[in-house]
Amino acid sequence: MNILFLTLSRLESVKDGGIYADLIREFSKHGHKVYIVSPIERRFNQETKIVRENNVSILVVKILNVTKTNLIEKGIGTLLIENQYFSAVKKHFSDIKFDLILYSTPPITFTKLIKKIKYKYNTKSYLLLKDIFPQNAVDIELFSKKSLFYKFFRKKEKKLYALSDFIGCMSPANVEYVTNHNPELNSEKVEVCPNSIEIKTDRNILNNQEERKRQLGIPKESTIFLYGGNLGKPQGIDFLYDILKSNESKEDRFFVIAGSGTEYNKVKKWFNEENFSNALLLKSLPSKEYDNLVRLCDVGFILLDNRFTIPNYPSRLLSYLENKLPILAATDVSTDIGKIAEANKYGFWCLNGDIDKFNFYLNKYVNNNNLIQNMGINGYNFFVDNYTVDKSYNIIMKHFKKDGILVNQ
Repeated sequence: MNILFLTLSRLESVKDGGIYADLIREFSKHGHKVYIVSPIERRFNQETKIVRENNVSILVVKILNVTKTNLIEKGIGTLLIENQYFSAVKKHFSDIKFDLILYSTPPITFTKLIKKIKYKYNTKSYLLLKDIFPQNAVDIELFSKKSLFYKFFRKKEKKLYALSDFIGCMSPANVEYVTNHNPELNSEKVEVCPNSIEIKTDRNILNNQEERKRQLGIPKESTIFLYGGNLGKPQGIDFLYDILKSNESKEDRFFVIAGSGTEYNKVKKWFNEENFSNALLLKSLPSKEYDNLVRLCDVGFILLDNRFTIPNYPSRLLSYLENKLPILAATDVSTDIGKIAEANKYGFWCLNGDIDKFNFYLNKYVNNNNLIQNMGINGYNFFVDNYTVDKSYNIIMKHFKKDGILVNQ
């Protein structure tokens, strides 16, 4: 099939890891031709270009700055992206008849673009639902449900759902939320299509683990807890301070925080002011370096703001499970990430903000290698059975096969 993949993630090669690059490689491996449309902001001083890798063509579209810029340029740039994408597709891919359009949220503002391509070629469309906007913004009080912003974007959201032939959600709780809050949708087109990655072939334990720990100042006898990923408001990151402060100076545990985001400077300020003796803050790392860091650690943290009424399902879980780290999740009550972990015995869950319960579970892990190892194996087995990229590929492709044979829809 000819597949068009629309994303706002910067993607100039599918050789790198990640939930989107891995999925695209899986489609390519099965002989499909994938045409990606991805942005490059003007601050990188590059023009619109096409990068080709085997069955994959990446159309990198120059746009205005929508990150690390002022609000005026960000707003104008965001409004222009849809038309810029359509013009680029029309110019560079006009001779391609697409069989499938894949796209993820965010954003929810590609409705017109998808509609034009969909009806031009009678193309099927599949939404990879990675966040539920604008309700997630309302939950953390970025704007009110009574505001014009909410009404505008909620209308866009409903149009996108209606336009999509299939909607792949990250977990069962996501499916339930979408169908309950959008009763006009045909529930049969909403399904679980989880975050997934390709199993890495270089998963061998690092030979220089002890040396790397020494370089980072991590005590070799401590149980190492890792928070890796976005440091932003959706993570309810203030609870991280409570975790570090309530475990300060305890030599049998060590905390590694690795990531970036809008709250990074706040976290950095904590470290400068408190001078934690058993914690380390690292700026966001390249993929391979981050993978190596995960392998040094024992337990992974999942944090989400407790105000969320929508069921987030952070993809950082995958690297934990792949590397046999059990998890400790502190979230809202809407997500099922903690319930699934506890049901399958690879983690513990509590409400974000409940420091006593969090530390109760944290203490269970400290110096308990048997528990860590057993739960880590449970998590890895669950990952292999549910969160590898071939599973997501098959979930999507079942809509295009009859009796195991690919049919042109």
